[in-house]
Amino acid sequence: MKRFFILSMLLFIGLGKAGFAQEEQVDQQAIQKIREEGLNKSQVMQTAFNLTDVAGPRLPNSPGLKRAQDFAINALKSWGISNAGLEPWGKFGKGWEIQKNYAAITAPYYHAIIASPKAWTPGTEGMIKAEVILIKADTVSDLEKYKGQLKGKVIIFDVNNTLNTSFKSDGTRFTEEDLEKMTAPASPRPSGAGAFNNDQMALLRKQRALRAQINEMLVQENAGLILSNGRGNHGTFFTSNGASYAADAKPILPELEVSQEDYLRILRLVKAGQKVEIEADLKTRFIENEYTDHNLVAEIPGTDRKLKEEVVMLGAHLDSWHAATGATDNAAGSAVMLEAMRILKAINFKPKRTIRIALWSAEEQGLYGSRNYVLQHFGDPKTMELKPEQAKVSAYYNLDNGTGKIRGVYLQGNEKLAPIFKTWLSPFSDLGAKTVSPRNTGGTDHLSFDAVGIPGFQFIQDPIEYNTRTHHTNMDTYDRLIEDDLKQAATIIASFVYHTAQRAEMLPRKELPKPQASR
Repeated sequence: MKRFFILSMLLFIGLGKAGFAQEEQVDQQAIQKIREEGLNKSQVMQTAFNLTDVAGPRLPNSPGLKRAQDFAINALKSWGISNAGLEPWGKFGKGWEIQKNYAAITAPYYHAIIASPKAWTPGTEGMIKAEVILIKADTVSDLEKYKGQLKGKVIIFDVNNTLNTSFKSDGTRFTEEDLEKMTAPASPRPSGAGAFNNDQMALLRKQRALRAQINEMLVQENAGLILSNGRGNHGTFFTSNGASYAADAKPILPELEVSQEDYLRILRLVKAGQKVEIEADLKTRFIENEYTDHNLVAEIPGTDRKLKEEVVMLGAHLDSWHAATGATDNAAGSAVMLEAMRILKAINFKPKRTIRIALWSAEEQGLYGSRNYVLQHFGDPKTMELKPEQAKVSAYYNLDNGTGKIRGVYLQGNEKLAPIFKTWLSPFSDLGAKTVSPRNTGGTDHLSFDAVGIPGFQFIQDPIEYNTRTHHTNMDTYDRLIEDDLKQAATIIASFVYHTAQRAEMLPRKELPKPQASR
């Protein structure tokens, strides 16, 4: 009886230890060091300043992106981080930058307008002064009446937009109710929800074809400048590319993205029969000597004999649009990831697994930097032919939703990670981060990794003014960054990377995706 009791107790103790070993752990001592360094000794705003105000706009293959990459490489080296340098991912196309941007109404009175050239459009080759002509065309035949009348003219198109007064703040944070809703699985979308039906697609194709024909006619007619409605309000306009960056792109005209207030004023005057004249002097430069684009990569080498070949990755895209300095999109994410690396090095962390940071280029044109990196290193999502390195990446962490603080993390459908991430977030509940959402989120570079079966994650961030004021706009400047939010984000990400690097096992994975070519 006594022997049975002793054996039972030993079995109970053994099972208890086994159960305890399976529970996720956090290193409180390391977290305290990370918090002290990240919250009280931060360099994130100095890094952000250099990536924005100093480097300037950062289109792919532009001088601004090169300045930002050079700064980041030098910073990483100064912190003692290894192998910092540029890695080519393939051919992108022409770089481009604005060298001069002036435009104003001169009749019926003088008014300087808020505007910026569309990316990859040419300049005006000096000052032009011309009347504004309204083009109204529903069919190609409607264009006939304009032939022979547009040489050197400024072109505007009719729009139905109106500006309404808003009584809501541009900036918001997630409420507890908002975050609670994120913990539930997303409701299934009705079949066809969010998709265009056949009639809508046909209309869209027709409109695109007509606009292409209008543009061809304007080039043939040698018009002087096109005005484009930049949407937005209160002087904010959303920018984009007005032409292809391909080496063999067709010739196009200079085109200005104009704030809605100025665009609608000009349009109203012209439609009322008032003669409107504009002067403009735009100078842009194409960079055509190097079409290859690069990602920035650096590492803290692993030290464990068995685990150092495994990798934990963190990253963000460094490229931006051109009408501002790309602060919230995405110098914020890049500065946070650089700061996370600095924190880990500053606390003298010697990780078991290798930690690798990557700052991507050409994300705005289609995740090109991260997709090609994944293709070169890990596998092809179209065929799901995987390379040996794919099996050695424990996780990829991404930040690309503005300046807002981290409120949690999206599981990207990998619910095995819920208890792990909840444990890792628990020391930061006092900083507002505690939500683990089972949902997928899109639009960022983590998708490139998820597409080949590597656990890739984007953090939940407070929206702040991202979609209302800063994302792809002329207002996306350093002043829109919130210092305490960036400090918080860098601290949490440094802790996630720390625990991923030290964990006994790699993070659990979802079932491998099906080849994209077969979907």
